[in-house]
Amino acid sequence: MKKILIAAAAVLLLITGCKGSDKDEGGVVEISERLFVTQINDIYTNTSDYLGKTIQYEGIFAEYQDESNGNTYYSVIRYGPGCCGTDMNPGFEVKWDKEYPEAGDWVEAVGTLEKYNEGAHTYIRISLLSLKKLETRGQENVSQ
Repeated sequence: MKKILIAAAAVLLLITGCKGSDKDEGGVVEISERLFVTQINDIYTNTSDYLGKTIQYEGIFAEYQDESNGNTYYSVIRYGPGCCGTDMNPGFEVKWDKEYPEAGDWVEAVGTLEKYNEGAHTYIRISLLSLKKLETRGQENVSQ
């Protein structure tokens, strides 16, 4: 009987312990270099699981000027899979009330995932708590 209880407890632990380290309850969600694309995709696919959580990751600071509305958008991205490494740039738009770094700088972004509306569309972005320029660059081109 004791063996059955231990086996049942082990199975229960395995089932409940398989949540994935990228969804840290109440903590910081760290997007790793090794699984960058996978973790970014999970956040976009399961946005409601991550809203309000603190996200931490490194990447290339980029800015984009939308000629249709005159707005400038900022993001922290990496170059993803596709022809020439630029067809998909996984990352997030970021919002910051302080001075932004130069486009192309390698940065560490830490902030809270939020939704916002612009026109008839809803988007997600990281409302930054910190944005640090780093001297050591990580892997710019990612595939996982």
